[in-house]
Amino acid sequence: MSNVDFSVLCEQAKAYAGFEPQDELILVQEASRLQPHFSAITDAFYAELQTIPEALPFLEGRVDTLKTTHSAWLSKVFTGPYDADFAAYMHHVGVVHVQVKLPEKFMTSGIGLINKHLIPLLPEIYANDVGKIGQVLKALNAATSFCLLIMLESYRGHELERFMEVTGISRVLYNNLAAAYRSHHGHAA
Repeated sequence: MSNVDFSVLCEQAKAYAGFEPQDELILVQEASRLQPHFSAITDAFYAELQTIPEALPFLEGRVDTLKTTHSAWLSKVFTGPYDADFAAYMHHVGVVHVQVKLPEKFMTSGIGLINKHLIPLLPEIYANDVGKIGQVLKALNAATSFCLLIMLESYRGHELERFMEVTGISRVLYNNLAAAYRSHHGHAA
């Protein structure tokens, strides 16, 4: 997994997520208005996770520490800068989830839970600027999708490493097979 080009990953994830420069600007500009709500969002996020029996082993005895980490993560999502270092950070978050064997579905659905608890606050936060709600909502959706795409790359890299470990295929052989497949089929392996 150490061969990730975070500049490339960052740009690809931005393109796939529709995370545009104006979204980045809106998030940075609005971070101070949203920041006071991060603690409540984090509390709601973990309260909901604790109702899912399958999630409990990943939370047991760690909720307070996880809340602190989650609040810091939320802050980072809203302040950027959204560059290769940011991509490396998000990728590392994914790696940590892989290392604790968190099922991919929990990480993926976690983005939905964040949005579930943040989006309803937007009319309250922007009661006097309804036009801003749409801008922030678009930026929020793009940013969380961008983060998710990067974190998912950690899972893909881990799956590839495990496949190579189990089969004994070297990185060189895998790359050659993937290149031959792309050449023959005209798309990514």
